[in-house]
Amino acid sequence: MIPDCISFNSIPHTTRIFSDFLSYSPAVRKFFPTQPDTEHVIAFAKSVPRDRQRQARVADALEKQNRAWGASDATLRNIQRLREGAFAVVTGQQVGLFGGPLMSLFKAASVLALARQVEQSGVECVPVFWMASEDHDLDEVNQALLLTHDFQLAPFTAKTAGVTGAPVAHLRFAEGTDEIVAQAAKLLGESLAADYLRQSYAEGDTFSNAFAKLYTRIFRTHGLIFLDPADPELHRIAAPLFVDALQRSAELNQAVLERNQQLRDGGYHEQVKVTGESVPLFALVEGVRVPVRRANGAFAIAKKTVSAEELHKRIATAPENFSANVLLRPVLQDYWLPTLAYIGGPAEIAYFAQAAVVYEKLLGRVTPILPRMSATLIEPRIERLLNKYAVELPELFHGECQLRDCLAARSLPAELKQDFEQARQSVEAAMARLRGSLKTLDPTLVEAASRAASKMHYQVNRLEKRAAQAELRRTDILSRHAAQIANALYPNKSLQEREIGALYFYANHGPELIDRLIALAQARCPEHKVLTLS
Repeated sequence: MIPDCISFNSIPHTTRIFSDFLSYSPAVRKFFPTQPDTEHVIAFAKSVPRDRQRQARVADALEKQNRAWGASDATLRNIQRLREGAFAVVTGQQVGLFGGPLMSLFKAASVLALARQVEQSGVECVPVFWMASEDHDLDEVNQALLLTHDFQLAPFTAKTAGVTGAPVAHLRFAEGTDEIVAQAAKLLGESLAADYLRQSYAEGDTFSNAFAKLYTRIFRTHGLIFLDPADPELHRIAAPLFVDALQRSAELNQAVLERNQQLRDGGYHEQVKVTGESVPLFALVEGVRVPVRRANGAFAIAKKTVSAEELHKRIATAPENFSANVLLRPVLQDYWLPTLAYIGGPAEIAYFAQAAVVYEKLLGRVTPILPRMSATLIEPRIERLLNKYAVELPELFHGECQLRDCLAARSLPAELKQDFEQARQSVEAAMARLRGSLKTLDPTLVEAASRAASKMHYQVNRLEKRAAQAELRRTDILSRHAAQIANALYPNKSLQEREIGALYFYANHGPELIDRLIALAQARCPEHKVLTLS
């Protein structure tokens, strides 16, 4: 039987701070003042101030954005509710090629599920998806990985035009993109996913616009609001926060450095490295996004020194040329939105432990963060293979090679497997009798007998492994099955949700998949969920 829940302790690279956060252990509570559950999120509403004028300006910008992407009436109604004073729950993700990996769907499903739960309590709340379009790491967004019908990995890379190091919101798809889109659509087969892909991605468009068009179509009936932070009007609204962060940058920096030391003292890691010169802002220089640094009582942008007065003037006159760093970003989000909670992954949860002190300094509160849904989706053909070979999901985390050995060992003829098991039992029985006799004759020999038994067990197991390898050489079916299982569930030695494109699953299961994911996000399992799609 395939379990519906797996502990993160069995998943490689789970950090201590994330594990402690999930259990909300006492050691982690000083870094996350609000317990991560719906009940405490609802209670947090009492401490969230609402600037109705600012909220209306943000809603106007969001309406303009979402209409341009083809927003549904459900989304436009939620924007109106935000304009009239509703709270927001927020998640976010980079604007990955072809909609990014599966975890993008998981984040959207998680924020929709949380918004429904909050609304059921009588608190008006809308779901918002923050597109991280101001990031400038192109390598993290210009690749997509899909699966073929035979569960082989099919990578795609976008061709781009623009300045190297620019925010991805400023990069456009270059000539040849339409051909790549056609190849991906063909792989997806005749489906809504393929139609949406062709309608959303085209030469000349930007990563953020294409992503928003695609997800607006996928979540058309769910009222999800998309937010592109690169919008010039939103930057004009944010200008006072940028100036405040700049003026207090030394104070903020010291608070983060002290928090980093507290994290180290607690045995936790620092997700974001900070130096004595750090400022929580980036600036655009000839289209390139570069960090702002403190330097000898002034500031430095690239290689040029700028006075505080001059920098304030630049922010006031052209705020679209400035953006928040990773620690200021959640504060900016909550400057724009009356946020009840943010839903994030393990890395985001780790940097929220650092961002909390920036929150406290600039907003006087720390917004709760909740873990996004983490899950593995199992296709029917893969489910049959798992059952055939009696493979448990944690066994995948040791790599495809060990998986092949495992499958081979379980494929040995039943009579041969029984012979090996009898051999082990015979060795144990014989050595147990021998240890009993030696204990009477000379107790000092018992330990030597135990070592001898261990060596004999090792030799029997080694022989069985060699027999399994012989079986593996005899047929390539086992190797093919091992590769299919690994590609589908643990590709590139990473969780499926971080690698396989969301569109692959949407193509196979259609709009009903979204409803199933929203329901899964509310399931009782608090750790890594497993959903069989048969």
